[in-house]
Amino acid sequence: MDAVDQLISTLRDASFSERPAIKAEILAMAIADGTSAVREHLDSIKRGELLEIQWEIDDILEESAPPPLEPVEEEDTPDSNDEMEPTTESETEPIDPNVPLTASDLDMVYDDPRGLMLHKSKVGDRWFATQVDPRTGQPQTFEIHAQELEQIKEQLHGSPYWRIGG
Repeated sequence: MDAVDQLISTLRDASFSERPAIKAEILAMAIADGTSAVREHLDSIKRGELLEIQWEIDDILEESAPPPLEPVEEEDTPDSNDEMEPTTESETEPIDPNVPLTASDLDMVYDDPRGLMLHKSKVGDRWFATQVDPRTGQPQTFEIHAQELEQIKEQLHGSPYWRIGG
């Protein structure tokens, strides 16, 4: 597990462009492991990580998860008197807007190389900011409330760091 810990440490300090390669190495270790030891280790250490690194670990855990087992169903032959009920869209559950998000649920809309990034959720209207904590030097991501968002947009109006489509 030392190799996994070393890669997580490298991931923590890596730039966004370097992260996919590091994640691929961790994913390969999780898949190659015949047991679920690497996945269990990742799950246990993610709780102590920064939110961004937790998202990256969640992505690895999702990709390395074994396929779900197919439920064994008994053959049910409908009688001529039984009618099959069609499934309607109203029976599907609505998406909860307060469910925890992962990095893949966010679109980057502002990226200032001096250290500020703004993200918008793909579903709903939630905004997040990522800044480097001056005490630790590590990036921290937090949600922006509606009142703060308007003020931030006003301050950053005309900035060249807005992403197209954001």
